[in-house]
Amino acid sequence: MHAKIRRIGTNIFSGIRGTVRAYSTTLRHLFRRPITEQYPEYRRELPERSRARIILTRSPDGEERCVACFLCSGACPVDCISMQAAEREDGRRYAPWFRINFGRCIYCGLCEEACPTLAIQLTPDYEFSSRRILSLVYEKQDLLVDHGGKHPQYDFYDHAGVEDKTTKGMHASEGAPVNVKGNLP
Repeated sequence: MHAKIRRIGTNIFSGIRGTVRAYSTTLRHLFRRPITEQYPEYRRELPERSRARIILTRSPDGEERCVACFLCSGACPVDCISMQAAEREDGRRYAPWFRINFGRCIYCGLCEEACPTLAIQLTPDYEFSSRRILSLVYEKQDLLVDHGGKHPQYDFYDHAGVEDKTTKGMHASEGAPVNVKGNLP
């Protein structure tokens, strides 16, 4: 019985001690001078890997990188990306329209991770708020930029094996075709 009373007393003491510590931290910060950053005049430099505005990049030859594979749309947890797929006469896939609703986007970066062509990339540009929710729906022409983003020299079609650029076995970082019969025991 004596041990039970001691345990109850210890629990009460630790609860009071935790509450006093929390209030002491609050009181200590209450009387400090505030640190105010004047936002429009002073803009904080964000790290390069910050996730904010989404852009669509181009390959080194100036073509759009997006092949409308719908992987970014499928990876998006809030369904803010939509597009339509089409194919050109030369067999290259593209998106006739591409739309992102930044009013719903949570800037998680899953679309960037899912994109096999490195077409969709997130930039540190965070200053694009609006009072009108419909102005936060960006179309393809609003998202498309004239550079390669974080990977300016990457060309998906050099690595994908499309016959119109190079023949089989001649793509970047690809070895000569393997003779399958030579692998048999």
